[in-house]
Amino acid sequence: MKKQPVKIAILVVLSVVSRAWGMEPLPVLPPVPADNPMSEAKIALGRQLYFDKRLSIDGTVSCNSCHTVMGSGTDNRPVSVGVGGKKGGRNAPTVWNAAFLSVQFWDGRAATLEQQAKGPILNPVEMGMASAADAEARIRAIPGYVSQFEQVFGKTQPVTYDHIAQAIATYERTLLTPNSPVDRYLKGDQGALSSAAIRGMKIVEKVGCTACHMGPDFAGPEMPAGQGFFQKFPIYTENNPYVAKYHLMEDDGRFAVTHQESDKHLWRVQTWRNVALTAPYFHTGSVPTLDEAVRVMARSQLGLTLKESEVTDIVAFLNGLTGEFPDQTMPRLPQTPNHSLIPQ
Repeated sequence: MKKQPVKIAILVVLSVVSRAWGMEPLPVLPPVPADNPMSEAKIALGRQLYFDKRLSIDGTVSCNSCHTVMGSGTDNRPVSVGVGGKKGGRNAPTVWNAAFLSVQFWDGRAATLEQQAKGPILNPVEMGMASAADAEARIRAIPGYVSQFEQVFGKTQPVTYDHIAQAIATYERTLLTPNSPVDRYLKGDQGALSSAAIRGMKIVEKVGCTACHMGPDFAGPEMPAGQGFFQKFPIYTENNPYVAKYHLMEDDGRFAVTHQESDKHLWRVQTWRNVALTAPYFHTGSVPTLDEAVRVMARSQLGLTLKESEVTDIVAFLNGLTGEFPDQTMPRLPQTPNHSLIPQ
């Protein structure tokens, strides 16, 4: 009993230190918009749609094709491959814990998961449907889906493009990976991290990484939906060999959305959660390993060349942000007996 006050004091100190560093454990629940409440039936419907390749024009690509929930939430390719073998222009971000981000996509062009879900279906390089009306018609032609949409959204115009996106986003809000070693350490479990990982935690705070990688998703401060946390990348370009080697300046970033000169090479700060599993790295998908990504970031964002021992410790810390992945099962999809919906 005498040791209890000491234990409480340690927990308080760890909590204060973690807040000072801007590091927070992952919350149990994500933010949920008032106009799209969650329900078990909507989650189940969203899971089916997420895995259903019939939402692509030729029946070859689903949301899960590029953001596999059986793995890292990415496809671990430099860039994803869409319908007809077309290649995208940017690396696929992870869908895990995306519910905590205030904007979606590398350039922040979607304010919510609902808006993000609408993009790939109509993108000619990704899923290739010609219009929202075509996507709605595809789903309406599947009787099992119609009855599910009626159950979730009511019988008045149940199958709409908005409702398709709302269901997918609802499922995505269940894709959380809590209880990483870093989370446990921040909650007071001093044995959750190795000595190397603890050194790495101190280094990223000391050199300034946590000025951007903070908050529960290690992707910036908590902000209202639609208000993004953006940073220029790369900052230090002079005498930086990584810029040319990894093609870091060939994409204008957020400029493509706003067309404002000040937004050139601005990017939404990416999450560190599960970063050890999401190689290759950066919007180019051109950096193959996490240790190399650490070197690139230090040189390009901080103007620093780290010691290899520092790189090793930072990588140990980042590995400590791999959380616990909830089991995912492939859903049974409603069928169309005696005929196919996919154009021949």
